[in-house]
Amino acid sequence: MATMRGVVLPGDRTVAFVDRSVPQPGHGEVVLAVEASGICGSDIRAIYRGHVGDGAEGYRGVIAGHEPAGRVVAVGPGCARPRVGDRVAVYHIAGCGVCEECRRGYMVDCEGPGRAAYGWQRDGGHAPFLLADERTCVVLPESLTFVDGALAACGFGTVHEALSRVGLSGRDRLFVVGLGPVGLGAAMLGRAMGAGPIIGADVSAERCAQARRLGLVDVAVEAGDGESALAVVMEGTGGRGCEVSIDCSGSGAGQLLAVRATRTWGRCALVGEGGRVTLDVSPLLIHKQITLYGSWVTSLGNMERLLERLDRWGLHPEAVVTHRLPLSEAAEAYRVADAGQAGKVVLLPGA
Repeated sequence: MATMRGVVLPGDRTVAFVDRSVPQPGHGEVVLAVEASGICGSDIRAIYRGHVGDGAEGYRGVIAGHEPAGRVVAVGPGCARPRVGDRVAVYHIAGCGVCEECRRGYMVDCEGPGRAAYGWQRDGGHAPFLLADERTCVVLPESLTFVDGALAACGFGTVHEALSRVGLSGRDRLFVVGLGPVGLGAAMLGRAMGAGPIIGADVSAERCAQARRLGLVDVAVEAGDGESALAVVMEGTGGRGCEVSIDCSGSGAGQLLAVRATRTWGRCALVGEGGRVTLDVSPLLIHKQITLYGSWVTSLGNMERLLERLDRWGLHPEAVVTHRLPLSEAAEAYRVADAGQAGKVVLLPGA
């Protein structure tokens, strides 16, 4: 039986390679030749640095990578779509399909014991081939690249879900806290949805500079202790704050900054994983009449809608990628991503 090399993450900031059999599809399954596999902040936080999660974040020693895209090379019995040769992105959680959340399309919230995320509880995209459930595959529009597709479900899907949920439109100014790959995605999609001006903040000068170079924000400010960034937001909004704020930093300081910078009657979304925050509830939430949203990943249907909109808007998520490395350089790819200064880092297993 043919074998392949894949990447596993033992913890303690290490990367290891394992030999596995090239998968064969069963009923309702397809095999992808993986062309792009992103590295997510959740991979860094909960697996690469150390195995800190359980439940949905419990890592089972599988091939890593929950942001894959590739081409279908084999189809198992019972599959209606996709077909061999199709280019697809993968929704990164396979749920039971019958619980309330799965029937809503939010397999990320699957209540069944068999819920398994690619790269966490079942083999993911850091290998030349991936065994995927047919129902988690979404065909890529021809205008989008494999790297675009790899970024769709988790990073861009997450912020598209949140910005849609808060009803972002041309009536809104947008404040993005955290200008890593997810925050850059929020700014890119926010612009397409009509928001403006867009103000971004990050503790990293490099990431602020990248956001400016890409033209995704009108202003990017180093967050520091939060006070200087808040002052910039207030100065740019006549002392009122932004109608919509979104935290993509996953830090308590960033989450607090997002809430403080939100205008009275505004909406604030928290999507960055992690962090603890203490709020003065009366002045910051009740008296300002703010609506606070927690938003986790996206639904399968909304991922499909995102891909349609990226095609129609002429947007390419791969614009936020700063590093593309072959699978053999996975250790360097994770080191760069862990440093927190780059944009998106993507592995190219087919290179």
